[in-house]
Amino acid sequence: MTTAAIGTLVAAGLFAGGDWIARQTRRPRLEYLCKPATLVALIVMAVVLTPAHDAGDRREWFVAGLVCSLAGDVLLMVPTDMFVAGLAAFLVGHVCYVAGFWAQPPSGIAFAVAAAGVGVVVAPVARRILGALRGRRGLGVPVALYMTVISVMLATALATGNVLAGVGAALFVSSDAMIAWNRFVRPFRGADVGIMVTYHLGQAGLVLSLLH
Repeated sequence: MTTAAIGTLVAAGLFAGGDWIARQTRRPRLEYLCKPATLVALIVMAVVLTPAHDAGDRREWFVAGLVCSLAGDVLLMVPTDMFVAGLAAFLVGHVCYVAGFWAQPPSGIAFAVAAAGVGVVVAPVARRILGALRGRRGLGVPVALYMTVISVMLATALATGNVLAGVGAALFVSSDAMIAWNRFVRPFRGADVGIMVTYHLGQAGLVLSLLH
């Protein structure tokens, strides 16, 4: 990696750590600084790093995905309830990640196997979350669509055989699953920090996957 890329990765790590502390200690002002700053640092890192020889087009899509994620972070962070708007921003971001992975498409067999595996793991969790949304007008369809798109993103990442991409996507899915479970099914201890740790590590994994 270039010196600039290493520097932005360190900055992202410091801001992410600050955000985890802010979530743990309930310091909203610190979170308002560190949460978006983490994504800004990762966006800059994606721009300045030297990607693998076949990852140029993937990088462009990933930068777009990171920008959408930044928008989603801000929408979900503001005091007013912008959950659906934030969900929409992240959904577009996952579409960008999928497009990036398909810039150098995996084999059809690899994708089919990965999709089947993801379906087996995700389906029980999705069923429980969607069941908890019965009676909540306006949420069932957007959440179901989002879960479908992020599952496709994970399956595509796994099908590429890029380890960092697969791990990053899996962490991202874990973070979103925790958000939905904590919000709609049953709140659980440590959710606030766990959601952000897996989210930031997942995004960093996707960015670092551009090196391979």
